Amino acid sequence: MITLADVQAAAQLTSPYIRRTPLMLNRILDALLGTHVYLKMELFQKTGSFKPRGAFNQILQLDEETRKRGGVAVSGGNFAQAAAYASATLGIDTVICMPAYTPQNYIDATRSYGAQVALAADFPATFALAAEYEAQGRTLLHPYDNPHMIAGNGSLGLELIEDVPEVTDVVISIGGGGLIAGTTVALKGLRPDVRVWGVETEGAETMTAALKAGKSVPYTPTSLAKTLGGPYAAQDALEIVQEHVEEVIVVSDQAAINDQRFLLERAKVLTELAASCTLAAARTLTDRWEPDDQVVLVLCGGNESLSNMIGYQAGESNCRGAAHL
Repeated sequence: MITLADVQAAAQLTSPYIRRTPLMLNRILDALLGTHVYLKMELFQKTGSFKPRGAFNQILQLDEETRKRGGVAVSGGNFAQAAAYASATLGIDTVICMPAYTPQNYIDATRSYGAQVALAADFPATFALAAEYEAQGRTLLHPYDNPHMIAGNGSLGLELIEDVPEVTDVVISIGGGGLIAGTTVALKGLRPDVRVWGVETEGAETMTAALKAGKSVPYTPTSLAKTLGGPYAAQDALEIVQEHVEEVIVVSDQAAINDQRFLLERAKVLTELAASCTLAAARTLTDRWEPDDQVVLVLCGGNESLSNMIGYQAGESNCRGAAHL
């Protein structure tokens, strides 16, 4: 399991490549939630999500000979773009394996960073395809279940402490667990009294399933929040959540959709459902906060398409039961 020292080392190593995203106090949310509320604008990270933090750290850990053999990544969403961008920046040839039904805007964005995209029928076939590339000598870059990915993600937590030293609560969504795990290690390492709250949407309850089982278990997501709900929760992430996270709150897709619209109209930012769900969860926690608390909502990504948003408002579901991590 990673430590605070691992996170600090990753932050130093990746700092030339990672944007320090802004943290903004939001008076509208202050009034809504009855406390001081900040938005961590990680959707302004290059590629539109937090994923480059861990992607860069994974590649930077590789020696020169390993880099020459290239990499392979599995993703139908944000990690695909992050791995493509990090690979192009660091000069490593990485193949991005994606399921064929991945939204076209994700495929186009990944290719725009110069990556070779290999499509497979579904996620099991995509992982099998990646295994073939790995057998040829390429290094697998994982979207969440990798200690270097988790440590790199944790740099977000270091920024939170520096920007709001008096932070009392942080609300973070959960996909496979890489973001909440790294961020929690950083937060608790520097401020043990900080309360961390996890969020999942109905149909993307990967961590909730693992908590109930007491171990990582297979999960088939069905939520519209496609960048949540990995096929399983990382074991390290599960252990960190068990020990350090106050609660994992599950909200409906509709609640996330409603707050995606609220954030667009009132905070003027377009988030993914994987990010707007943090506000939906925060609404349920108002009785746990005092007026002088300092609450941070992590807006982890903003890779949303207009067609998806139209579909949400029309009540249509295009979810195919697969995560797009």
